Amino acid sequence: MTPARPEKARAGRAAQSLVDAFTADAPDVVCFCHLVWEFVWQRPQHLLSRFAQYGRVYFVEDPCWHHDPDDRQVQPHLEIKPKENGLKVVVAHLPVQLQATPEEAEAIQERLLHAYFAAERVDDDFIAWYYTPMAIGKSRSFRPGVTVYDCMDELSAFAFAPPALKAREQELLQRADLVFTGGQSIYEAKVGRHPSVHAFPSSIEKEHFAKARTPLTDPADQAQIPHPRIGFFGVIDERFDIELVGKLALRRPDWHIVLLGPVVKIDPATLPRAANIHYLGGKAYAELPAYVGHWEVAALFFARNESTRYISPTKTPEYLAAGKPVVSTTIRDVVRPYGELGLVQIADTAAEWEAAVGAALAQSADSGWLQQVDELLSTMSWGQTWQQMVTLVQA
Repeated sequence: MTPARPEKARAGRAAQSLVDAFTADAPDVVCFCHLVWEFVWQRPQHLLSRFAQYGRVYFVEDPCWHHDPDDRQVQPHLEIKPKENGLKVVVAHLPVQLQATPEEAEAIQERLLHAYFAAERVDDDFIAWYYTPMAIGKSRSFRPGVTVYDCMDELSAFAFAPPALKAREQELLQRADLVFTGGQSIYEAKVGRHPSVHAFPSSIEKEHFAKARTPLTDPADQAQIPHPRIGFFGVIDERFDIELVGKLALRRPDWHIVLLGPVVKIDPATLPRAANIHYLGGKAYAELPAYVGHWEVAALFFARNESTRYISPTKTPEYLAAGKPVVSTTIRDVVRPYGELGLVQIADTAAEWEAAVGAALAQSADSGWLQQVDELLSTMSWGQTWQQMVTLVQA
């Protein structure tokens, strides 16, 4: 075995010493996120749950608005929900009337958070970790020791994005000490806007999804679906290519398309319906390997639009860790590196997908392909990503 170069070994020891220093006396982490903790287990949950193993973590969600007429007199208050490793989800409950005066609503949330964190004795050395720039409005007066903007998506391109989002992001970029990005494409879009931007593409818990390579019982709601199965898990929203799925199902009625995930921000009535399209609803993270293990091909049915221009789908390495061949539309962060390495089939039209799925079915029997997959996946994990982020924060 070739010995490590001295400078590389020293760099590795220095990085590890920073991680050790962080975990020995971990500061509080206050995360402001637009996602609900219980919704879908993804990047924020993977990272924040690791912080919670060493210190206190507060996950501040968007407010809950009370629309029911019986709730007209609801008093603004915080709900605290304990989660794994002592992590606390913090949710403000507000009367719906305050939506008409957003600045007042933000000011109320800011006062509630200040009072709560004072009672919790959260001091000024805490880490403010942002996923949404909109949270600046309820946290502008906070003075954290370090501010991190973990930019996992270009939220301004999503449906129903707030008009103020771009201006808030610019303000957050000015306040942030570090900017992390959820993929290479969005890194390229942000790198010129801040002096310390670092790309951390979607990663993987290999051991979790590798369970799909072992004999697992086919879940009851999937067991009666015929084979071959082309499967997808994830949120079904404006990023989902409805037209592609409908056309592919029509071209190949003998293939069965299995779709796992909640439908949000789009009208369910617009989704394609056919005897070979199966909507099974949202599934818990722990359940996914059992479903994926009984698919022949895993799919990335992403539309090509502004909302998908910068995405780096976590499900790409997750599908591969499950040992499944993958077909994707031309999402840049899938084409680079997975498509260019020949690990994922790339197609856009229904006709191209028909050929690509055929190639993927053949690929699944290729032991050399699976070996290449495992070699690439050996270089990535959420644990490694978290340690690299901690090194930068501690420094």
